[in-house]
Amino acid sequence: MIKIKIQPYIDKLNSSSVFHSFKEKNPNSYFSAGFFVLDFEHENNVHQIDYFNPESKKIITFTLDRDVEMKEGEAVNESIPNKIEGNINLDLDVVKGLIEDEMKNQTITTKLQKIIAVIQNIEGKKVWNLNCIATDMGLIKAHIDDETHSILKFEKINLFDVVRKL
Repeated sequence: MIKIKIQPYIDKLNSSSVFHSFKEKNPNSYFSAGFFVLDFEHENNVHQIDYFNPESKKIITFTLDRDVEMKEGEAVNESIPNKIEGNINLDLDVVKGLIEDEMKNQTITTKLQKIIAVIQNIEGKKVWNLNCIATDMGLIKAHIDDETHSILKFEKINLFDVVRKL
C-alpha cells in the first residue's frame, strides 16, 4: 500500500527558494487548493499545491514531484477560491481507506486504480473532493470532511452510461 503523507510536500514547498521568491513578490497570496493524483497501477503520482494571488487574480501552481516548479495560470473571472487555513488532517492514504470502506458498505467489489483528490475550503470547511477510477471503468465521486473524516457525498457512476449519453 502506498503511504502518502501531505505534510512533507507542504514542508518541501515552504523550504524552496522558488516559493520564498514568489511569497516575497506576492505577500497577499494564499494557499487555495491541493491537487493530488494517486495512480495505484503505474505509480505515476502528481502532487501540487495551488496559491491564489488576489492582485493578479491568478492561481499559481507549485508542482512538487521532483524539484519545486511554479506555473502561473489564467486569471480567475468567476469564483475566487477560499483560503485554506490550519493543518490538513487527512492524509491521502487515509482518504483511500475511507473510500474503500464506503465501497464495502455499498457492496462495490471493484478495486481503485486511480484517485484524483482536491482539498479545498468550501463554505468554511476543508473538504476533499475525490474522483476515483475503479477497475470496472466505474467512477466514484465523493466528498470527505477533512476534520471529521466523514463522507459527505458518495456516488458511483458507470462511465459507459456517461458515454452513451454523449
